[in-house]
Amino acid sequence: MLTATMPDWSALQPGFDDPVHDAQGVFRAVLDALARPGQLRQVGQRLGHSDEASIAARATLLALADATTPVWLQSPLGEVASALRFHTGAPLLSGEADLAQAQFALLTDPASCPALERFAFGTAESPEHSATLIVDVPALSVGHTGNGLHLRLRGPGIQTHADVTVGGLDAAFWQARAALAPRFPAGLDLLIAAGDTVLGLPRTTHVEVC
Repeated sequence: MLTATMPDWSALQPGFDDPVHDAQGVFRAVLDALARPGQLRQVGQRLGHSDEASIAARATLLALADATTPVWLQSPLGEVASALRFHTGAPLLSGEADLAQAQFALLTDPASCPALERFAFGTAESPEHSATLIVDVPALSVGHTGNGLHLRLRGPGIQTHADVTVGGLDAAFWQARAALAPRFPAGLDLLIAAGDTVLGLPRTTHVEVC
């Protein structure tokens, strides 16, 4: 259901210093990340630090969400919720009963991600009626280095293949995502965020756990 509690304005974090140009810059970075899976894109240090979510995750929501896009928050994030209400007017959802209503979902505890089929993934006739999952992870890097699962990506926007390492998401998550492939063109688009960096994984990208 839509959360009805009044925001705690004392916890309000500043938005973009230059709302128009910062939002445009983040939008371009996210669009480029989705067009070129496997290539990390930086949204820039456009926001201050928060213990609740990364700069990339928060900046993406500030740039993309508005009063017509319900946002589902996996955890009760006071600072993030107040900022989204104030700066975007986005309706905020809570509880797993509301998953199918969300146009954007912020996952800050990816190890406890709800079943992916509970999100809106559109239909063959209306694939655009699907959710975009913004997944905050502790580590994200190009190649098979660093902490996390080593992944090999193939599909549109990738010449042959691309290798990345993503922390915080186990093999079961990627298996569940792969199970949605037969429903294409319906599906879920993913934005993996860490720090001020974002990785785009549209539904057309095949992910192999190495």
